[in-house]
Amino acid sequence: MAELGMNIGFLLGLAAVVFALLSSAIKILREYERGVVFTLGRYSGTSGPGLIILIPILQQMVKVDLRIVAEDVPSQDVISQDNVSVRVNAVLYYRIVDPQRAINQVSDFREATSQLAQTTLRSVLGKHDLDEMLSQRDKLNEDIQSILDSQTEAWGIKVSNVEIKHVDLDTSMIRAIARQAEAERERRAKVIIAEGEQQAAAKLAEAAEVLAGQDGAMQLRYLGTLQEIGGKGSNTIVFPMAGDLIANLTAPRGGGQS
Repeated sequence: MAELGMNIGFLLGLAAVVFALLSSAIKILREYERGVVFTLGRYSGTSGPGLIILIPILQQMVKVDLRIVAEDVPSQDVISQDNVSVRVNAVLYYRIVDPQRAINQVSDFREATSQLAQTTLRSVLGKHDLDEMLSQRDKLNEDIQSILDSQTEAWGIKVSNVEIKHVDLDTSMIRAIARQAEAERERRAKVIIAEGEQQAAAKLAEAAEVLAGQDGAMQLRYLGTLQEIGGKGSNTIVFPMAGDLIANLTAPRGGGQS
């Protein structure tokens, strides 16, 4: 019985070893996964997707996900070119295009990409005014994306997009911007009123020239005005008098003095 028990224990141990070897030798990778294979510590190729068979003990594999990663860039304190302090955060979209370089060229590609995004965000935004940060986000996004993509190319990473999410200002700066916007609206309103008065004055001058150059035009205008006044049913009517009519009435008449 003791010998039988030892044989059963040996067989169970052997089965465990075989199972462990098979588990380390047989790998299955999904469609979006790749395996960076090392043989005796040296890079020997990139495999996948599907069934991968490794030589136990001699070969190891590092699994890499090729899907797009959305990395949140923590809020950064940025001083704009016009010396305004703001807090800016963004989101970074990237994916691995070369698994071998992503594993061999950098120890932790996620951390390296995140740190690079933070420093690039501060560097790019610090070269622009606050107004540009608020009104030209698309251009700033493109500039940051271009810089990141060129620097992460050596790591086998493609930065597809960068989006600035929030530009946070302190309360005093928000009030100052509100006052500036209100002053700008008042300025535009005054300009519009002045332009309207200028155009009205020009039209009145043209009308005066037309009336002065046509015989009887002033009398017709005078009669039209009287008709408008009379049609309003007012108790008091003021009759405007033409200048030449007043002159005729006030001029001294010819005749001898008594």
